[in-house]
Parts: sequence; C-alpha cells; structure tokens
Amino acid sequence: MTHYPALFAPFTLNGLEIPNRIVMAPMTRSHSPGGHPTQDVAEYYRRRAEGGVGLIITEGTTIDHPSASMDDKIPDFHTPEALAGWKRVAEEVHDAGGLIMPQLWHTGSMRREGTGLAPDARTVSPSGLKYPGKEVGVALSKQDVTDIADAFAKGSVAAREAGFDGVQFHGAHGYLIDTFFWEGTNVRDDEYGGMLEERTAFAVEIIEKSRAAVGKDFPLMIRLSQWKQQDFEHKMATDPDKLLAFLKPMMDAGIDCFDCSTRRFWEPEFEGSDLNFAGWTKKLSGLPTITVGSVGLTGEFVAGMGGESSDAAPIDGLVERLENEEFDLVGVGRALLTDPAWANKIKYGRFDELMAFEREHMLSLT
Repeated sequence: MTHYPALFAPFTLNGLEIPNRIVMAPMTRSHSPGGHPTQDVAEYYRRRAEGGVGLIITEGTTIDHPSASMDDKIPDFHTPEALAGWKRVAEEVHDAGGLIMPQLWHTGSMRREGTGLAPDARTVSPSGLKYPGKEVGVALSKQDVTDIADAFAKGSVAAREAGFDGVQFHGAHGYLIDTFFWEGTNVRDDEYGGMLEERTAFAVEIIEKSRAAVGKDFPLMIRLSQWKQQDFEHKMATDPDKLLAFLKPMMDAGIDCFDCSTRRFWEPEFEGSDLNFAGWTKKLSGLPTITVGSVGLTGEFVAGMGGESSDAAPIDGLVERLENEEFDLVGVGRALLTDPAWANKIKYGRFDELMAFEREHMLSLT
C-alpha cells in the first residue's frame, strides 16, 4: 500500500516525467578533492535514486570562473576531470531509475580570498559588499558580469552533454546571483542595479543565455530565497506585488521552475494568508514550484547545518498543502542526507524506521 498518494504521484516539468514529488535538495558535501567528484559521490547519489527519490538536485557545483569556488573539495562543473566524474554520477542515478540535475553555482562574496580551486583569484560581487556596509573583494565590471553569465550557460550545455535531466541555478542564500537581487549588496548604477525587478538582470541574462544554448526542451530552474546567510530575517519582496515584480523577468526569460528555499516550510510568507514562499510564487507566476525547509524533521535547517540534532517528524501537514496544490514538488534535505531510503520508508509506511538527523551525518557520504 502506498501512503500519501499525492506525494508519489508523477509530475511533468517541461517534458521531464518525474515519477513522484520528492526532490533531493542540494546540500554541500565537500567530498570531491581537487573539484572532481569521485566514485563515492556517484554511489552516494545512486543510493538516493534507489531509495525512491523522484529527482535529485546535486550539491552546488562551481562554474568556469576563477572566483567561483570557495573550497577545493567542492566539485566544479567545467574541468574535463570533473565532467567525467559527473557523467558517471548521472549514469549511476539513471541506472538506478532516477533523475538528476546539477546545481550551478558561483559563491560570490561568501568566498574568503585565498580559498577554492583558484586561491589567487579575487572575491567578487555586484558592488564589493558581503552585506550592507561590509566591503569584501571587488565589484564586478560589466565584462565580468557577461563572462560569468556565459559561464553559467556553458555549464548548462555541459550538463546536457553529460546526460543530466536539467539544470538548477543557485540564486539563493547570499551567494553571487542572490547578491544581485539584494538591495543591500547591489548598489550599482548600471543596468544590473536599480529597483527590485531591475536587479534581476543578471539572473535574466543567465537564464536567457542558457535557454538559447540548450533549447526549449531542457528544464531550467532557479533556487531563490528571501533569507540570506548574512541576514536570516531579510525579505526583498515584502508583499505579493513586489514578489510578482521580482519573478516576472525570470518568467519571461524562460525559467521552468522556482525552487523556493525557506528555513521552515510551514511558515506563511505574507500576513493574511497561510501560503508559504513556494505557494505565493506558484500563485503569482503560474509556474511549478518546489517547497523546502526542514521537511521530515523537528529542527529547522540553519540550526541543523550548525550541527543541532533533529528527530524525525510527521509530514501530514506538508502533504495536505501538496494535495491543495499550494506547490508541486517537495525538497527534502537533511532527512535524505541522513537516510537514503527516506522516500521509500515514507511511501510504504515504515515510519518507525525513520532516522533522526545527527551532526555526524554531515561528515560522510552515507
């Protein structure tokens, strides 16, 4: 017997037939020495496909720009060695019956100078700011912005050629794309700055160039968040009208899906409605959305990443929202990091086998 039929119903995203609504959320693992994913990484993702996950979004993988990487154990997505490793990852996941997309990433001002795969590179951001008033690294020139957008498009092509099922762009959590969105870190006076909708220009350029390069039938999604690592309480869009103004340029550019990152999926995004961030984004855009934020666990995401333990939690409220079509897909992070069989345990009612999240689960590829 299948429990929670809505969670295990298929979903189609730009022609991609996803067998159920469970998406493995991207989580940095730092187990790729020199930026090259190993066979251990391939087997790590394969286990999640075998465990019943509908779609896997990989950990963040850095694009082809010297300033992109913040850790030499975080995988890249451009060198021949790394792409060969990623091709093996995709093959392992497909062999297990799963689907997989890489998350393409530039770490921006979160990178400390002297780190990453190119330690001599300068740390870059829209305006040389890590957060309001905190100067870090250098501001990007217009040519730099163009080059980085081209690198995202190059990564999208590489993903298609390596056999992946789509691409996600990391536009959340205070990394490079997100610092273009944030008024506190983007004080540019050119076409990449200005009002909220104007600050989407960099993301729009990435989406448009990627769409032109991979064609219409290859799913493209972007991860968004109101909160930043630099400011957990920040909201760029403080009401639905502002949120629509923010989303529409990316909709027009050809994005297929918004991955709406929150720390707690059950929290309303705006006063006067129970809809969460993914719910409002779907309502306003009409596009598919992914909800994420402490799914299947008692403790919230940020505390968990800091090492705080969390017990397994029921998902009845989450599934009720899915049944009401508030969102389309469900991102599961730490619960899947802990237990590759989480999806199948939920599907077949093996609730007594669900595992608590512990800090040590972050340290190895379970």
